[in-house]
Amino acid sequence: MLVVDNICAAYGAIEVLHGISLRVEQGEIVTLIGANGAGKTTTLTCISGLHKPKSGRVTFEGKELVPVPCHDIVRLGIAHSPEGRRVFPRLTVAENLELGAYIRHDKDGIARDYQRIYDLFPVLRERQQQLAGTLSGGEQQMLAVGRAMMAQPRLLLLDEPSLGLAPLIVKRIFEVILELNRLGTTVLLVEQNARMALRIAHRGYVLETGQVIAQGTGAELLADPKVQAAYLGE
Repeated sequence: MLVVDNICAAYGAIEVLHGISLRVEQGEIVTLIGANGAGKTTTLTCISGLHKPKSGRVTFEGKELVPVPCHDIVRLGIAHSPEGRRVFPRLTVAENLELGAYIRHDKDGIARDYQRIYDLFPVLRERQQQLAGTLSGGEQQMLAVGRAMMAQPRLLLLDEPSLGLAPLIVKRIFEVILELNRLGTTVLLVEQNARMALRIAHRGYVLETGQVIAQGTGAELLADPKVQAAYLGE
C-alpha cells in the first residue's frame, strides 16, 4: 500500500533522515519506535506532504507522492493526526470534525461518520458544542483522531497519540486504533510507548538518528534484547 524508498530529508542544512525505507501493507498496523530526534515525525510528514524529502520516493497504491500537494494527498486516501493534537481551539468539537471532512460532499456519509466518531468517543458527543481549546488533553487527542477519520482515510498516520495522557485514556486510544484497523483502516503509528505500540502492531521499525536500525514483527521486536534494553526498560 505504502512504500517509502530511501528518503533523505533536512531542515535547512541539517539532514535528519538518512535513507529511510519502509513499507506498509493494506490492513496492517505498522509502528515506528525510537528515541526523540530519531526522525519518526519527519518520516510521517514526508509521507503526508507537510515536508518534502530531498531525495528518495514515497508511493501510495503505486502513485508517487513527493510532487503531490498535501491537501491532494488527503484526497488520495491518507490522513495525518499530528503530534500535539493541533485541534482548532476556538472552534467547537463539531466544527473541528466538520473540517476533517472538507474534501467530502456526501452529506449522508458525513452524518454517518459523525455518529461513528461519537460512538468511538462518547465524550465527544457530550462536548459537541464545546470549544476544542477547553477540552482535556485526552479529549483533544480523541478529537484529533476523530477529525482525521472524517476524511475516510484508507491509511491513517498517527503521531504520538498517547503522549502526556493518563493511563486509562491511553488504553482507550489503543483500543480505538485496534477497532479502526479491524474496520479496515491501515495504520502507521509513531508512538513513544513502545511496549504498547509493539503489542498491537503487525510489524515495526526501529529508527535511530534518521536511519532504520531494526525491523520485524511486533512480537519479534518485543523479544529483541537490544530493543528491550533501549526502548522497553528491560
